Amino acid sequence: MAAPVRMATLGCASIAWRRMLASMAAHPDVELVAVASRDRAKAERFAARFACEPVTGYDELLARDDIEAVYVPLPVMLHAEWVEHALRAGLHVLCEKPLAGCFAETERLVKLAQQLDLTLMESLMFTRHSQHHTVRELVGAGTIGEIRGLTADFGFPPRPPTDMRYHPVGGGALTEIGVYPVRTALLYLGDGVQVVGATARRDRRLGVDLSGSALLVGPDGTPAHLTWGMEHGYRSAYELWGSSGRIVVEWAYTPPASHAPVIRIEQQDRREWRTLPPDDQFGNVLTTFVRAVRTGREGDLQGEEVLRLADLMQRVRDAVVALPGGSDE
Repeated sequence: MAAPVRMATLGCASIAWRRMLASMAAHPDVELVAVASRDRAKAERFAARFACEPVTGYDELLARDDIEAVYVPLPVMLHAEWVEHALRAGLHVLCEKPLAGCFAETERLVKLAQQLDLTLMESLMFTRHSQHHTVRELVGAGTIGEIRGLTADFGFPPRPPTDMRYHPVGGGALTEIGVYPVRTALLYLGDGVQVVGATARRDRRLGVDLSGSALLVGPDGTPAHLTWGMEHGYRSAYELWGSSGRIVVEWAYTPPASHAPVIRIEQQDRREWRTLPPDDQFGNVLTTFVRAVRTGREGDLQGEEVLRLADLMQRVRDAVVALPGGSDE
């Protein structure tokens, strides 16, 4: 049996505190060695909770000889810099989504990882949840006929003004939140998705977009209407409308590991609410990452996934028309 992958965390983000480090600590094939922050007190607080070593400074962490891989939950616009540093230090990298703020940077990092024969994986965890595999099986079985349309929505209420999402280094709503509905479109419409148009409501004072929407079409003309934002009542759902029914995924993107998902199947003469087994999407991400690190396989597949999403995200970003309503102060 292979030894656990010795991992460290580059940054003390909220997602690391709330979800990923707990999954690392519980995963039998991962050993959490250290956590780094530029703030010593923050590193110590994280390390005390997750039983690992605190490190002050990111370069200091990357210089260690007792780790094989790093998890990068830094703000989006810092990803490219520190992912590159980690790869050049000979470390495998699991990075929070999206991997970088634009397609060109993403492509450069994927190529670098391939050249160095290292695993580089984007932690877009919802795609690893089994509920979406079930939905794809239902669609493949013809449960709702042929897909005629897709809607996907992800939004949550405003956070405190100090939240990194409201700072340019956080990337804004499209980069931070819109990536979920955009990835959903790829999941069900496949390759060849085109961007018809996109909008964003931007706060000029903060320098970021707060919400947005996009209309995409698949290669056969199937439309996808996507919305996202961080100034909404909470919603995390998508719906597939077929030629003979609908499937609604009611908690699509952020279900906790203890949650038993419910999907709604509607046909002409019946409705069914199907309860599925709980699943740990963060644990599943780690399992996939460990397998790639240990076997050397799946690296090309991971790169293809990352680049497909980055390409579509860039085309949505390029199509955005800014809407009035943001603050000018």
